[in-house]
Amino acid sequence: MSSRGLILVGKLGLRALRGARWAPDLVGGLTLGADPVAYAIAAASQQDPPTLDAFTVRKEPKEHGTGRRIEGPYEAGASVVVVEDVITTGGSALQAIESVRDAGGKVLGVLAVVDREEGGREALQRAGYDTVVLVTLGELIEGER
Repeated sequence: MSSRGLILVGKLGLRALRGARWAPDLVGGLTLGADPVAYAIAAASQQDPPTLDAFTVRKEPKEHGTGRRIEGPYEAGASVVVVEDVITTGGSALQAIESVRDAGGKVLGVLAVVDREEGGREALQRAGYDTVVLVTLGELIEGER
């Protein structure tokens, strides 16, 4: 959540989703890990249009107010890219995907900052979702050597 990290993740994330040829209306995912990633990409799009907005998926629906599970400018029919900070099992992304689909949205794919290489990316791909990662854990470890 550092300012430097947000700028870097925003630029690289925006470049990656455009490289995948995704043209979403929104980016977002399951709170809390996906939030800074989605907000960083949305902010970066202001400097490099077309612009994107972000949304967040609550782990549980609110028990008061609107009772929505998805917060932000999300509307039924939206095309989205689900984002993650780290993919381990893929479970958080799959929860977000389920919420988006239940709310009438279309998921174009999943974008993660780090793939821990524990089978999550493969699980998402088996479920039918193209998955792009900025870096793998192996690449990070190799870079430290």
